[in-house]
Amino acid sequence: MAARFSVVVTVRNEERNLPALLDSLVIQEPPIEVVIVDAASEDRTREIAKAYGERFPFVRLYSRGGTRGAGRNHGVAKSGGAYVAFTDGDCIASPFWVRNLRAAAHGEVVAGKTVQVGYRPFEDLERVELIYGGYDITFPSCNLAYPRERFLALGGFDEWFVTAEDIDLNLRAVDAGAAIRYREDAIVYHRTRGSWYDFTKQAFWNGAGRKQLTLKHGRLWSSYRPRELFRRQATPTSGLRLGAALLGYTGYVAFGRRR
Repeated sequence: MAARFSVVVTVRNEERNLPALLDSLVIQEPPIEVVIVDAASEDRTREIAKAYGERFPFVRLYSRGGTRGAGRNHGVAKSGGAYVAFTDGDCIASPFWVRNLRAAAHGEVVAGKTVQVGYRPFEDLERVELIYGGYDITFPSCNLAYPRERFLALGGFDEWFVTAEDIDLNLRAVDAGAAIRYREDAIVYHRTRGSWYDFTKQAFWNGAGRKQLTLKHGRLWSSYRPRELFRRQATPTSGLRLGAALLGYTGYVAFGRRR
């Protein structure tokens, strides 16, 4: 029998995006369950999730505030699948997403392909890769699956992180001997930020998350590939992202919450 997948989604004020995500999840290959964790939404997010739960018994809604890591950990605690897969409220999964993750899992961590959709200059930006232990550990948790027992053995997401909690989890998984398998046909479409303000804000907090990584794990600069990144992405948009990220990185030293 196929391994059951628990899809954990953390949301806050995703009224506009949640129906498209849930439409894409309820058609995934069974056996699955969809665990939605709401962080005090002020729009119709909860009502939408409840309506889907009434139509599809394997869709369930819970509430948990705090960081994304805290919400995801709560979702895993409420789930029962042999594997836990993570995605976000502003995503849409391809019809064969879970099937292709399942085909590659076999007791290991699996990362799928995340395709950015939205404003073209934002779409074209690639991840700032961090190579650690022979693996790219920056595969995002909007398209990531873990064996449940391995996830629990690692202690789940570190709830201290404001961002980069997925990178921290992947790093610790590699340290513990896990392989991270990449499955290109396990596709999730992720909406880019809708404005330059939101894009810059996201880059700022991503920079803060990278600083948290160095505070926890020591200096990681040798694991980055900045020259290759600049060779591929020497654009005004990438320059703005880098500048905002550096502000977040340096600003966290002065204003960030210590462990």
